[in-house]
Amino acid sequence: MISSLHRKHRATEFRSFLIKIDSQIPADLDVHLICDNYQTHKTPTVKAWLEKHPRFHMHFTPTYSSWINQVERFFGFVTEDLLRRSDHRSVQALEADLRSWVKAWNDNPTPFIWTKTAQQILESLGRLLKRTSGAGH
Repeated sequence: MISSLHRKHRATEFRSFLIKIDSQIPADLDVHLICDNYQTHKTPTVKAWLEKHPRFHMHFTPTYSSWINQVERFFGFVTEDLLRRSDHRSVQALEADLRSWVKAWNDNPTPFIWTKTAQQILESLGRLLKRTSGAGH
């Protein structure tokens, strides 16, 4: 697990993030990063660093791609398991709890289910319709 969070999202912080990853992941492993198309990930400084570190492989997601639903689902797990049941009096307390949650998740990860049957989708829609029908929408 990476030991620091970056509160700003500039090329300088992204390069620092890459350096930290490089120092914490065994040198014999390739590193695949999935990033959005934000310009921060494509600056000359970042490109030059990546050229010097060929084990790093950048994968850029298409805008509005469906994989984002899985990311949102992961944050849903965080919300359900941690955020709804807690009270954080500071950013540092929130960060500490998030780090503990991620460590526990990484110690016993569970795969996401990427597909549903047509029946599961129809049942889910049925539940939604029951909740929203007659609600004045």
